[in-house]
Amino acid sequence: MSSYCLTSDRLERVESWGMNLSSLSYVFRPTTAQQVCDAFQIARQNGKTVGLRGAGYSYGDASMNDAGILLDLSRMNRVLDWNPETGRITVEPGVTIRQLWQFIIEDGWWPPVVSGTMFVTLGGAAGMNIHGKNNFKAGPIGNHILQFELMTPGGEAKVCSRDANSELFYAAIGGFGMLGVFTSITLQMKKIYSGQLSVNAFATSSFADIIQKFSERIDGADYLVGWIDCFAAGNDLGRGLVHQANYLAPDVDLNPAQTLRVKNQESPDTLMGVFPKSSMWRLLQPFSNNLGMQTINFAKFLQGATIGNNHIVNQSHAQFAFLLDYVPNWKFAYKPGGLIQFQSFVPYAAAEEVFSQQLILNQKFGIIPYLGVFKRHQPDQFLMSHAVDGFSLALDYPVTDRNKDGLATLTQIMTRLVVDAGGRHYFAKDSQLRKEPVHEYLGADVIETFRRLKSENDPENILRTNLSQRLFDSFE
Repeated sequence: MSSYCLTSDRLERVESWGMNLSSLSYVFRPTTAQQVCDAFQIARQNGKTVGLRGAGYSYGDASMNDAGILLDLSRMNRVLDWNPETGRITVEPGVTIRQLWQFIIEDGWWPPVVSGTMFVTLGGAAGMNIHGKNNFKAGPIGNHILQFELMTPGGEAKVCSRDANSELFYAAIGGFGMLGVFTSITLQMKKIYSGQLSVNAFATSSFADIIQKFSERIDGADYLVGWIDCFAAGNDLGRGLVHQANYLAPDVDLNPAQTLRVKNQESPDTLMGVFPKSSMWRLLQPFSNNLGMQTINFAKFLQGATIGNNHIVNQSHAQFAFLLDYVPNWKFAYKPGGLIQFQSFVPYAAAEEVFSQQLILNQKFGIIPYLGVFKRHQPDQFLMSHAVDGFSLALDYPVTDRNKDGLATLTQIMTRLVVDAGGRHYFAKDSQLRKEPVHEYLGADVIETFRRLKSENDPENILRTNLSQRLFDSFE
């Protein structure tokens, strides 16, 4: 018998990770697949819809369901099976990337794809088909998912893989929680021979330069990521820094048993052994304005350019991969208005022009991103894919009472540039997209296929989020 009921004590104010959106929902936190079924039944009896939420790290409204039920799956967080000989692991959807890497690393394995933060859940990672700094080589996380069990709102558990229910497999990965609930996920991990990576940092002078440098290094790199100084203009437009990382070959690390230990992966909790990192965001807050961020960006570029192009260091996997976690709660520096991220994916031939025009528009509007991150991508086979054979640029903007109207206009103009160039966007980061450009870049055939699968697996249209309503009219 379910203990779930739709009472006012279930109501919670749920906030987007960017802190600029919130909604009121009935929140349930199941620990078993049966409780997931019970929640669907409660929704059906009360005429409510159900949205899915993991750790809540989507910047926008992808894990929000205003006035409906929200299933917070973070308590379904068990490792169900692990084979340290093959690197094959099966987990529940609430297992985070942090739990995953800490569980496997001392056996000599690492997640093949990780996001910039380790605190996202694997259910959320699969639902959004996350990518990392190695997308050009490893593709998205979906490439490394071997199979999953999907619970539909009707209570049917469907096992999906590339061979069984394959159409549903390629649609539910990246399907932003609209086709069912992942109750278990089986993935293939990456074999590693050291707890460290070899990291090379170097400066670039423009978008043309960074694109050329990526192209020159892509065959020999395991990871590549660029930082862009979005305040630079004129001849310096698009200047930045690049970090290339490579796995260490067998026997290069003379003491892998030590470097693979969990305690030797993450950075200390204090700065210089004194100041707690949990409070470091307070030091950033006085600089959370255009002048302060322009100064920080210039100093960062100057430091990187001074070091030179052959500065190679060894760095732990966790320290390199999870830069967003280096300063806990760094996003609080964006309070009270919060932040949005605008991440666009543009084909190779158009990337230099589109990204240059984006920064020129930013400067024209007087709304400058405080952070810009540049990556190389490859296309994939997943139905609702955001990837292209090209590059992405992720831009972080503060949201204020003064700039929010201009920011909405600016992002719509930039979206038009992206779509006209054959580009795409990413639902995990988005809060600004509108229905028309999404349908344009996905195409009628893809939309119709997804609608059909939605009808087959959720005929009552119970699964719904604020994002699905905004972009797809909830598939009605």
